[in-house]
Amino acid sequence: MAVDSNLSIERQRSWADTVRLFARKEIVTMLFLGFSSGVPLLLLFSPLSLWLVEAGVERATVTYFSWAALAYSFKFIWAPLVDRLPIPVLTSRLGRRRGWLIFSQFLVIAAIVFVGSINPELGHGHLSVMALAVVLLGFASATQDSVIDAYRIEIIDVNIQSLMASTYTAGYRIGMIVAGAGALVLAESLGSTSESYKYSAWQWTYYSMALTMFVGVITTLLISEPKSKKSNYGDYSSKQYGHFFLLFVIAVSAFILMFNFLAGSITQLKYYLSELFGNKVLAGTLMEAIRLSLSLLAAAFSLLMVSKSKFYERELVHVSFIEPIFDFFRRFGTRSAILILIFVGFYRISDIVLGVIANVFYQDMGFSKTEIAAASKTFGLIMTILGGFLGGVLSAKFGVMRILVAGAVLTVLTNLLYVLLAQAGYNLTYLYLVISADNLTGGLATTAFIAYLASLVNISFTASQYAIFSSLMTLIPKTIGGYSGTMVNHIGYENFFLTASAMGVPVLLILYYVAKIERKTV
Repeated sequence: MAVDSNLSIERQRSWADTVRLFARKEIVTMLFLGFSSGVPLLLLFSPLSLWLVEAGVERATVTYFSWAALAYSFKFIWAPLVDRLPIPVLTSRLGRRRGWLIFSQFLVIAAIVFVGSINPELGHGHLSVMALAVVLLGFASATQDSVIDAYRIEIIDVNIQSLMASTYTAGYRIGMIVAGAGALVLAESLGSTSESYKYSAWQWTYYSMALTMFVGVITTLLISEPKSKKSNYGDYSSKQYGHFFLLFVIAVSAFILMFNFLAGSITQLKYYLSELFGNKVLAGTLMEAIRLSLSLLAAAFSLLMVSKSKFYERELVHVSFIEPIFDFFRRFGTRSAILILIFVGFYRISDIVLGVIANVFYQDMGFSKTEIAAASKTFGLIMTILGGFLGGVLSAKFGVMRILVAGAVLTVLTNLLYVLLAQAGYNLTYLYLVISADNLTGGLATTAFIAYLASLVNISFTASQYAIFSSLMTLIPKTIGGYSGTMVNHIGYENFFLTASAMGVPVLLILYYVAKIERKTV
């Protein structure tokens, strides 16, 4: 597909017609499916971390649980299953996408209930079981996201994907509020506080969050199946699909076994390196990166071994994992494809790198947690949703590429406002001004970017290709963002914000050449 392939139609559409498009059933649907995506994501972070701390778990151990969110960065590994593998009974009765949606949603519900059924206060054994439950939740949630992304792209024309993205983002943010602030308020109202831990309060909080997932389940049962031009099912036997799924199970098992096997050795090496470097955080980060890399190598090696057996369905594996990549390079050409991938990997670098350190910055400027929550989490959320709807309307009216350019320019400019806040120090007016501009711009740019990514995929490989793009768009910025605290320590906040803004300037040059590619493909 080409970006803005219906540009002439968009330019003819009036403002009233563009706004009226929000009443379309497909676009409204994304509000509820977005909510279904936002709930499990937050349950992996704020509520879980606070629960573990209240239960007396060491903070260093608490942070390890956040690694379950890595499933979102590596979902491209199993996304081909979503494209190729039929779910028994569900696929035949509900269809290709709805069958996977129901399956992943009930898997999320089961994982949330599983997490809520374990009391981490009871010791290391229970904590290990909870870690397994949290990993399952991350996997199930990332799978649901892959299916919803594929559904969103296939159910409606590419020229109004921006409106789909805006309602999806709004629903996503609302889901995050319910699972974030809602879960914390509910747990406290049920009697668990930092001074007095009460397991039943957290148990029923997570059970309640599981119930909210039925918003997505009911939505899935009411919506229609996309009319795909090409079915990925039916070309292979049940036995071949079984072997295909077995490959995935073998790879995951090899990863888990190696990850657990290295636990003792890694702990010892962390201690030695901490003494050697005099830096416990650096030693821990380095050793866990090595542990993760070795576990991934074990998974790859297991697949290499299986490839020599009768269980390896060479054609099915090629069509599922290799062909989506080849297809992208064939459609755009090698040079253009590489440039597009670079653009996808760096478009959001400026705001993501800055966002990692934002809350710490607010605290260092003297703002209280209540003031930060009111400005950033409440008012900022409203501005993000508003920016998302604005980005959707403008993209549908003027074309995605123009709004991508506007978003890139505004990101650079609004990030410079943080310099003014750093100079002003404690100033609530400046805080609200900065957060308003930043979140409004972020919502606008993100909506246009999601619509652009949707335009890049081939519907024969929707889940696979979009999973690659969505993983790539955060992988590099988040990796660099991990060093934002170190950068601030060395150059100070003002220079850091100047640097973060400057990171967005090369994106404008890349965007110029990406726009030329888009004009050639229209």
